Amino acid sequence: MPGRQITELPERFARLLGDYERHLVSERDLAAHTVRAYVGDVADLLDHLTRLGCDDLTTADVRSLRSWLAKQQTLGRSRTTIARRTTAARVFTAWAARSGHADTDAGVTLKSAKPHRTLPSALTTDQARALVAVAEAAAEDGDPARLRDLAIIELLYASGIRVGELTGLDVDDLDFERRVVRVFGKGRRERSVPFGSPAADALHRWVRQGRPALSVPGSGPALFVGVRGGRINQRLVREIVHRLLGDVDGAPDVGPHGLRHTAATHLLAGGADLRSVQEILGHSSLATTQIYTHVTAERLRSAYRQAHPRA
Repeated sequence: MPGRQITELPERFARLLGDYERHLVSERDLAAHTVRAYVGDVADLLDHLTRLGCDDLTTADVRSLRSWLAKQQTLGRSRTTIARRTTAARVFTAWAARSGHADTDAGVTLKSAKPHRTLPSALTTDQARALVAVAEAAAEDGDPARLRDLAIIELLYASGIRVGELTGLDVDDLDFERRVVRVFGKGRRERSVPFGSPAADALHRWVRQGRPALSVPGSGPALFVGVRGGRINQRLVREIVHRLLGDVDGAPDVGPHGLRHTAATHLLAGGADLRSVQEILGHSSLATTQIYTHVTAERLRSAYRQAHPRA
């Protein structure tokens, strides 16, 4: 969160925001980008309350919160952003009441606008095969970075893990005997995710041939490293996926998260049950996973409309 927002807040609100950030980090153990998002939203809310003349949370009520959300609409924020900020406000006011920073929970009756659920972009089976083929062809010369890129593509598509989960992997998180990878997801929740034999082969080549050529004393246990030996970052992973997808004719430029969507869609299309896909993806709610059933159904309808003479 930019420092400008903190310094403009009254001292009481600035201290409150600092306490809340420490709560998110130390007690809830949220990921850094999640903490930044929550703190940024709450800083914006506190700035709005200040402009309304509130100098502490005891003078804020649900009308103040609704006023803030109404402002988001006038600024042209999307329904998804407004829904996220509504959640951020409710979580914050509940914490403030529990921790004694407020007498009551001002956001307890605050209603969320339902965000639009858009169908995520995903590769077809043929496009996914073509992507892997492009990565395999590039790695034929045994170049360490290209062996890494192939292993990344195979693992993302095989497991459906998030890009942040992939960059956080250590070598010991791989279990080649059982063909599972230990992943720490949102809220540091641990899960074991299976991967297939093609991904296992690519990971074996990377760990045995590619990684030793790029690793340095400071690499530590990181599974994937960059050309200078440091743990790979999310930006580079996105660049790798976009670059390789650029060589697949007709493929949408989906990025790593699109490979996650692709894995989930293909699992369901292949007969996997929704609960299993939920566990693989690490969704805390089954409702989040259910969007992929809509993706599969929409593709069936599209195929029907194109192929059936009385569609």
